[in-house]
Amino acid sequence: MTSAEREGVKLKRWTRAEFEQTALILYQEHLELVEGDVIDKKGETQRHQASQELLSKWLLGAFGTKRVLREARIDVAPEDNPRNEPEPDLMALNRDMNYFCGTNPGPKDLLLVIEVADERTLGSDFHIKGPLYARAAIVEYWLLDIAGCRMIVHRDPQEGRYRYVMAYSAEEDLAPLAAPGSFLRVADAFAL
Repeated sequence: MTSAEREGVKLKRWTRAEFEQTALILYQEHLELVEGDVIDKKGETQRHQASQELLSKWLLGAFGTKRVLREARIDVAPEDNPRNEPEPDLMALNRDMNYFCGTNPGPKDLLLVIEVADERTLGSDFHIKGPLYARAAIVEYWLLDIAGCRMIVHRDPQEGRYRYVMAYSAEEDLAPLAAPGSFLRVADAFAL
């Protein structure tokens, strides 16, 4: 049950087919489908945008220009696909992005998925998207917590959950599993 439902607000639950048909009409809107809810991503703060840009530049250096996508829709686990088409802030692919023209990258195509969260989105990125990505067996999911000045790293998806979840402070360095020599100092993901 979503918070809106608990408060008595009636929501329309969407299927992926309905969302895709409507999204064509509302193409100028920045929308994603998560657990049947259509989420408007246009309200991102300047801090969110700045962190996303800093992480994007770091990812391009770690994985190369043809293997990094920004705000692109992905497929998740087959049982979750009918009501989900999330759009992570950033992702690193295991092959050239041109391979995905006309199709979404799927879980096996994703080396790293990153969400940038402010106070408004941290809860849903952790409690809804985290399990969604774990059920899809996405090997590594990073959640940048802007307010907490930390990166929450999720690894080792098994049985629908991440077995390794660890928070790294701004003073710490970390590297993705797929690029172990490419270290990110967490503080470098924040516009100070």
